[in-house]
Amino acid sequence: MGTIGVFSRKSGAGAESVAFFRLLFGTGFTLLFLLFTRKSRLARQWPGWAVLAGGASLAGFVVFYIKSMAYTTMANAVMMIYLAPIAASVYAHFFLHERISARGMLLMLLALFGFAMMLEFRLDFAHSGQMTGLMLAMASMVCYAAYILVNRIVPEHVHVYNRALYQLFIGAMVLLPLQFFAPAVPASAWPWLVGAGFLPGFLAILCAVVALSRLPAATFGTLAYCEPVAVMLFGWFLFQEQLSPLQFGGATLIIASGITKARLDA
Repeated sequence: MGTIGVFSRKSGAGAESVAFFRLLFGTGFTLLFLLFTRKSRLARQWPGWAVLAGGASLAGFVVFYIKSMAYTTMANAVMMIYLAPIAASVYAHFFLHERISARGMLLMLLALFGFAMMLEFRLDFAHSGQMTGLMLAMASMVCYAAYILVNRIVPEHVHVYNRALYQLFIGAMVLLPLQFFAPAVPASAWPWLVGAGFLPGFLAILCAVVALSRLPAATFGTLAYCEPVAVMLFGWFLFQEQLSPLQFGGATLIIASGITKARLDA
């Protein structure tokens, strides 16, 4: 998931276009994967309304996130959005019978604290249009939490490949109208957009769907905090972005929390 920032920066295309082609090309790669594995029949099976809702949630998560950054800082938006794993875990605790132990909740809070360390606890509340931006970020957070939860309640008989295919496709269709207002995509961007469709599109969503079919929401939510760690490391290695000791400490705390939570639930 964390590689989308690399493809977005390298492509030079607008955020809406990167999001749309990530899901559209991801759909194409998933179809090729089904053909290659001789499971194309799964594409003809009705996935159910829960899967379609997951695709719409995926699109909403991306759209509201992009829009929120037009009104507030990226730090504010991301901090709000990454409350989603905790929100999903709490909901699953009370309504999906996925009980969270005291240790599990502590590890999730430690991961969230590690993420705040990576942001160096910098939240700018003086930005104009702050309330609009935070409300859009909250909408993105709700969509992200819904995506996690929907994938936890999809009936077991719906194959994970079918889930991934239709979530990518529905997400692309939801984003399609935005392309009529998006800036033109430069020719040099297309190889990067295809790459975005393969790695953070097809491969990331497929792995996320498979993981959500097997892991409790709390475990997945804790491990999800490794995504901003990956983004930080990519920025360090590929774009020479400097990291402070506090950010290194936050990354270490997130990874340790994720590994510990996964081992406790193994």
